[in-house]
This record gives sequence, structure tokens and C-alpha cells, in this order.
Amino acid sequence: MTNDIFAPFPGRADFAAALTDAQRARFEQLGANLDVVERRIADACAAAGRPREEVTLIVVTKTYPAEDTALLAGLGVTDVAENRDQDAAPKAELCVNLPLTWHFVGQLQTNKARSVVRYADLVHSVDRARLVDSLAAAVRNAERPPLGCLVQVALDKESGEGEHRAGVAPAEVLELAEKIADTPGLHMRGVMTVAPLAGPLAGDPARAFARLAEIASAVRAMHPTATMVSAGMSGDLEQAIAAGATHVRVGTAVLGVRSPLG
Repeated sequence: MTNDIFAPFPGRADFAAALTDAQRARFEQLGANLDVVERRIADACAAAGRPREEVTLIVVTKTYPAEDTALLAGLGVTDVAENRDQDAAPKAELCVNLPLTWHFVGQLQTNKARSVVRYADLVHSVDRARLVDSLAAAVRNAERPPLGCLVQVALDKESGEGEHRAGVAPAEVLELAEKIADTPGLHMRGVMTVAPLAGPLAGDPARAFARLAEIASAVRAMHPTATMVSAGMSGDLEQAIAAGATHVRVGTAVLGVRSPLG
């Protein structure tokens, strides 16, 4: 692409005016997809009796190029997510001048903590005490503001399923939340889940997200500022919003079907 869409953001109108033909075609495609997703979110909020402003759309840009992330910023998207540091770090560096909040949503190895804290505003996938310690140490070394952290909840572990999946069992959430809250450099922000693939809640996102809402309520009772409930993706955002999700993570419905990861 010939023009610098990663330059300091000039404002939405000026950004759109400078696009090449190829960029404009993708810009319009993304805009049309965003309109559909926005209508779904608005309708789900209305059905749940919730103000639209209560729900933040996070566009999951994994496997897509940084150019798409820049175009999304030009369309007014404020929050983007990645799940692999090796992809996210260079993308975030390219997009550093754009008005974006970066969410890390993938399973995170402790040896990647130092890299992730350089660009992530929030990590949704905190699921063990050792990772808490690694993130805190990385924040101190980076001399950056506190890192927002969410406890990833593995709902299938409540029934003894999903032993090897990321996330903590519901019974362990409060203990991990307490550790995050007590750790300098970290800010306990809430909880996150993915609809389970096993156990009694598999295939029933409405019940799964209702269970997450119960867990989120217990966390907020101990940590009143932990108000984030990150749940719902392209296929089940309506059920998540009905259950009280504050953040929905949507990728395919905005960017299209992904290519297989290499």
C-alpha cells in the first residue's frame, strides 16, 4: 500500500480521503460488515433492556494484516484484540500512532509477558498465579502504567472437563482475582470466558454466559472496579449481551473467514 495509513491519525474524514483504490474497497467492505455487527449489538442491547453504551465491541484482528487494523481505526473502531504475541507485537508497533486500545486474548506463556506488556492495555487470559507474577515483573521493568487483567474462566472445568484448556475453574476465580488485585503494577478488571466445548454447558451459550455473570458478580462484590465481563464472539454475541457482557470479541463477522494459521 502506497500511502501511510499508520501515520498519526488525522481524523476519520481525512483518513478516508487519502486511501488508494484497493484500500478503499477493503475499507468499504469492513465498514459494511461493521454496520451489520453494530445492528446486532444494538438489537441485542434493546432486547435485554440495556443501553447500547454498556457494550464495547472488540474486533479480533488475529491473522489479518496491520493494514486492516489501520482501516478499522479509520472506521471508528477503538478496541482491537490479538491472541499470539509474535503476530501482535509487530502489528501494534506499526499501529502505535492510531487511537486504539489493545487487548491480548490468547493463552499467554510467561516468557512472552515482557513483550506483551509493551503494547497491551489489557490481558483477558490471566489463568494462573505464575503468569500474574510474570506480568507484574514485566510491568515494573517497562515502567508503564498498571496493566488491566481479566481472569479467564474455564466453565467446563466446573464439571471436571477441559483439563488441558486455558482458564481456571470457577471455584478458583476469586483466589486468582485476589492475587491480581494485591499485585503492584496490575489492575483487576473483570472476567473473560469462551463458550465451553465440553460439559453440561457445551452448546448452550445462554446458560454458559449466565453462569459467567454469576461469577462476575461474586468478583465485583470483592473488587468493585472489576466491572468487565468479556464474553461472546461472532456466533453468540446476542446471548452474551443478554447475560450482561460488557465486551464482545468479534472477528469473523467483521473481517471475514480467516485463513488457516501457519
